[in-house]
Amino acid sequence: MTQPSAPLLELRGVTKSYRHGLLGGTATTALDGVDLELSGTSPTIVAIAGESGSGKSTLGQLVLGLIVPTAGTVLVHGEPVGDALRRDGLEFRRKVQAIFQDPYDAYNPFYRIDHVFDVLVRRFRLAPDAGQGRELVRSSLRAVGLDPDRTLGRFAHQLSGGQAQRLMIARALLLKPSLIVADEPVSMVDASRRAGILDALREMTREVGASILYITHDLATAYQVSDRIVILHGGRIVESGLARDVIERPADPYTQLLVASVPGVDPDAGWRRDLQRATPVAATVGPAGARP
Repeated sequence: MTQPSAPLLELRGVTKSYRHGLLGGTATTALDGVDLELSGTSPTIVAIAGESGSGKSTLGQLVLGLIVPTAGTVLVHGEPVGDALRRDGLEFRRKVQAIFQDPYDAYNPFYRIDHVFDVLVRRFRLAPDAGQGRELVRSSLRAVGLDPDRTLGRFAHQLSGGQAQRLMIARALLLKPSLIVADEPVSMVDASRRAGILDALREMTREVGASILYITHDLATAYQVSDRIVILHGGRIVESGLARDVIERPADPYTQLLVASVPGVDPDAGWRRDLQRATPVAATVGPAGARP
């Protein structure tokens, strides 16, 4: 059960390994002894950043309960995720929502997009009747910058990528979750529309008080939208802290390389004038378990 004083999210020594081949075969470790905490005292956006294969999407799937850890514990509101799903899976899904990379995967091409919202309203009993349910949906659409009259009644293929992703944000907003796992939510959106999606995520923290795990390989958007940044490398946390501190004063050599690799308007100047480009090093990755 929920513990009133418990953190919103806690990862305690979480490891996730995958085995390949027959009779056990070889193991690949996606996460290695990760400790992470979101206090939940106020809504916050925490970016989980790193290159492909760093373990960031695995972390998101563990928080959502889509996979289980090999070792360690993932807790939401003080309760292990597996226990919460077994006790009341529907309530857990209301509290912990996901926004995935490809929004079109959430739509059945044979239904109009209204169907996604209608099912949500009925299943979670969000309104006493259809009329009030429809008004809730329209309000959520307006909150993410969509015109309900121009959006409802259409099929997914009639939407732009930005519109489809805003719909997924509106869908999550409707449930008033306490935690949202947003896995690369702007990577398939045109660059000119990314700022609007990020603004919609930020607005969600204000509208419903939801904290967001923003999973990304893009340090520029992580810096733009997040309050804190956690850097993953090889399944371990190598650096974490306030977004400005991590980007402007990166301490770990790997973080320095990531920051230095972000392109700027002037390719000779780099992203930040005062950042000295780090050179590749063969140093051992720092200790796991750094807390944001």
